[in-house]
Amino acid sequence: MKRTTYITLGGMILALATVCNAQSGSLGDYARAARKESKPTATKSFDNDNIPKDSQLSVVGNTPDAPQADNGNNPANAAAKPQAPAAAGTDAVKVADVKARLEAQKSKVELASRELDVSQREYRLRAASFYADAGDRLRNSASWDKEDADYKKKIADQQKSVDDGKKQLEELQEELRKAGGK
Repeated sequence: MKRTTYITLGGMILALATVCNAQSGSLGDYARAARKESKPTATKSFDNDNIPKDSQLSVVGNTPDAPQADNGNNPANAAAKPQAPAAAGTDAVKVADVKARLEAQKSKVELASRELDVSQREYRLRAASFYADAGDRLRNSASWDKEDADYKKKIADQQKSVDDGKKQLEELQEELRKAGGK
C-alpha cells in the first residue's frame, strides 16, 4: 500500500514539473526575457550639440588641437609675439624636437616593459610545468638547468634595457623642462 502511494505521488510530481516546464519555456528564454525587461541606465555622453558652454570640462593632458594657455611656451603664440623672432623660433623647434623624442622613448619603454612581462610569464609557466612533472625533472634536469640559465639571462637583459630606457626617459623629461616645455 505504501509503495503504491509513493509511486502515485511521484508520478503526480513528475507530471506537474513537466507541465510547469512546458508552460514557462526554457531557462534561456526566461533569461532573454529578463534581459529585455531590465534596461541599463543611460550614461551621459557629450557631443558638440549638448556640451556645456558655461563650465569647464576636466580633461587630463593636452590634446594636439586644443588651445593652450598663453604662458610663452606655445609655438603658435610664439610666432605672434615679436619678442626675439630668432630665439623664439629656435626654442619652439627645440621644445618640439624634445617632445617628439620623449614620446618615442615612452613608446620604446612601454614596448620593452611588455616584452619583459611576457618573458617573465613564459618563464613562470615553464617552471611550473617542469616542477609539476616528477618524471620530467628526473629525465631532463641537465637540459632544464641550461634553459633556466638562458631564460634568466634573457630576463635580466630585458630588465636592464627597461631600466636604461626609463633613465633616458627621465633625462629627456629634464631636458624638456630646461628647454621651457611642460
